[in-house]
This record gives sequence, C-alpha cells and structure tokens, in this order.
Amino acid sequence: CRLLVFGVRILRSHFTTSVFVFYFQLVTYAPFTLFPTPVPKAVFLQSLAVQTHYNTLVDKISQDPDFLQEALASTIEVDDFTARLFRIHQQILKEGRAQSITLGLNRSDYMLDQEEDGSSSLKQIEINTIAASFGGLASRTPDVHRQVLKVAGKLEESQRILDNNPAEGLARAVAKAWELYGSERAAVMFLVEESQRNIFDQRCVESELWKRYVNIPTIRKRFDDVSRTGSLDQDKKLFVDGHEVAVVYFRNGYMPQNYISEQTWDARLLMERSLAVKCPDISTHLAGTKKVQQVLARPGVLERFFPDQPRVVEQIRATFTGLYTLDVGPEGDKTVAMALAAPDRFVLKPQREGGGNNIYGSEICRVLQGANGNTDRAAYILMDKIRPAAVQNYLLRRDSPLKISNCLSELGVFGTYVRHGKDVVMNECAGHLLRTKSSEHSDGGVAAGVAVLDNPLLV
Repeated sequence: CRLLVFGVRILRSHFTTSVFVFYFQLVTYAPFTLFPTPVPKAVFLQSLAVQTHYNTLVDKISQDPDFLQEALASTIEVDDFTARLFRIHQQILKEGRAQSITLGLNRSDYMLDQEEDGSSSLKQIEINTIAASFGGLASRTPDVHRQVLKVAGKLEESQRILDNNPAEGLARAVAKAWELYGSERAAVMFLVEESQRNIFDQRCVESELWKRYVNIPTIRKRFDDVSRTGSLDQDKKLFVDGHEVAVVYFRNGYMPQNYISEQTWDARLLMERSLAVKCPDISTHLAGTKKVQQVLARPGVLERFFPDQPRVVEQIRATFTGLYTLDVGPEGDKTVAMALAAPDRFVLKPQREGGGNNIYGSEICRVLQGANGNTDRAAYILMDKIRPAAVQNYLLRRDSPLKISNCLSELGVFGTYVRHGKDVVMNECAGHLLRTKSSEHSDGGVAAGVAVLDNPLLV
C-alpha cells in the first residue's frame, strides 16, 4: 500500500441522540500485474520518439478553427455532448481568447498489432487531451516490479525495469505555465470529480509540485464550487472561493455525466472565458475527439500541419491503423457495408472518453443497422481492430482470486507542452504507462475495473 495506493472513499459521519457514526476512509492498492510484461524495445522507443510530434500536432489543431469546424461539422449535428463543447469553443473565438499561454498534458495510447510474420507494429488507439490519468501511479510501479522480481530471484530482470516518473514531467509543465502566468499568489486548481476513486494518482502530481516548486499554491475544487463561488474580475482573472486561479487542471469534464446541470456548463464557460491557463482549453479538448482522429488519417491531412516535414508526417502516419468515416454519403455507406460484412475486424467508437464506451462484434451490426441511412451514425467512427499477441500473467486485484490469465497490454506515452503566444517553450515526452487486462475483456481501463497497472520489460 505504501508503494501503490489507488483510491479512497470517505464515509460521512453524523451524530444523533442515540448513536455515534465515525468518519473513516477506505483505501485499497491499485490493481497491478504480478510480473512486468515483455515489450519489444524497438516499438517502445518508437512510441517515445513520436510523442513530441503528437504534442505539436495537437497544439496546431487547437489553433486551427477552420479545421475543427470542417472535421466536426457532421458530428456536432448528431452528438449533443460534442455540440455543447463546440458551442463554447465558438463563443471563445467570438470573444477572443483571454490567455495566450497554452498548457498541454496528453497521453497517446497504443497496442502492438501482431503481424503474420510474428513481428509487432505500433498502432495508435487514441490520444487523450483531457484528464489523461495514471501518470502519478505509473511513477510508483517500477519499484513494485523491481521488488517482486528480486523476491522471485530474478535480479538481472529487476535491473532492466525502466525508471519512469511521468508525475514529475506533468508537474514541470504545470509549473512552467504557472510561472508564465506571473502571479505568486495565484493557485493551480485541480478540477476534480464529486466522488474520487483515483485521488492518489492526482496527489502524486500535486506532491511533485510541492516537492520541486514549493511556492506554488494548489487547491482542489469541483464544478459545483466554481458554479457557487467562481467569478471573473474586470481583467478576466478567475477567482474561486476567494483564490485567484493561474492554472485550471481538468481532471473532470470529459464525459456527459460530468455536466449534471446547466450551472455545470456555465462553470465550464466561465473558466474558458477567464485569464487562467486551461489544461486543456476547449479547442485542445476538441482536438482529442475520435472524429478528429479519423479525419487526420485521410490522405494529405497531416501535411496541412507539417507542410515541409515529410519525415514527421511519416513517423506519425506509421502509427495509424485503419480509420473510416460514417458520415452520410457514399463513403460512409461503404464503411457500413464493410463493418456489417465482417464486424469482428473492427471497433465502433463514439465521441466519448473514460473507457468502456467502444462497441464490438455483433453489437456493431445492431447499432449500424439501427442507424442505416440515418445521420445518427455520424456520431461514431469505425477503426480496424488491433490484434496484439496475448501473454500470460497474474492480475492482482482486491477481493479477486489469484489466477493466471491470458493478457493483452496497452502502452501509453505522456506528452507535455507549453506555448506562450507563438513561442513553444516546452515540448517533451514525460514518461510511459503500461496497462494490462485479461483477453476476455474487449474494452475498459483501470478506473473501469478491467485493466491493471503494469511495467514494460524491454526485449
């Protein structure tokens, strides 16, 4: 528990005339694999090398309102959540952005597609531009597996576990944005959910800020706090509960259910209109949608953002798998026919984050047949199903029996960047994350209770 603490649940107390009920907290360890998972060194290094290019790509997309309008035009007609986000984006464009500092903390997720000759190729699942999690806990897992391997008598293997501290890299970028904001009294505000299951992952980043940058104040607030106590002064400085806010670090706000009322949406708009640095700002949030991912895979689109950099285009495009539009029209009709003919070859993806949203197998047929010829299908994209090789491992979870499982792994790479006006002052690869799940599960992450934390053992 000292190495890898996952979640906390606070049970409220009260007092009556007849009984005392005490406050207490329930804490459990984060689920993890007993042993690290072998990962080919070449593809691992490839994932690190391409990350700064992905940082640049996301940043360039966020600065290109015409591209976002073109890419999301069909989606916002049928997807209410994306449409609400896009309306905030449009309002900010109309008013003019109050802040010229941009802070990006993202995570690009991959699987290793198994080729017929037994080799593996790196293929991107998605890029997360809002609330990219587990940078904190990923900083703790190397020590866990080093200790396990030492106990198992695998000293040589224990020494091959890579150092990894994404939390420090994330904190360094947040600190840079705070510094550029230019007020020592202003705080970094973690915007968090009402009920926290992954609080210690966030606390790791917060701890790195305190440890390395002792003068940076931090506060933790919810949408409701912003709605009740948030305000802008005449210079558009954001104040929440009396604190001036330099940086809003969104660890909430990526799913429709996070916006429980119109007041919640108003709070998001208030923050976007403010002088505070937003991580992410609304345009960067939209840059991470599945529809944008699909449009980027079209011929010639990457060249729009890297017109004189064919090598960068090649490196990014090499990580793409097949991505197909479901817009109404001949191209979308062709995609539907292809999916219905062989649904097991594909994944149907809505514009949602948080895990557990993708659609597989016969369920793809049900959804597409129900929307055939209807604009509703434009709320999704279709992606080739990546097929990694399974490896055997033990998945350690609280209250779960210990058994050996056939497992599939997903590699994430954290990227950070800070732009001040037109000048990019930071662009870094901040570390990695490996998550592993039983092959019997098609979808779902650690927070969803399906995957567990892991470490790559390079081979």
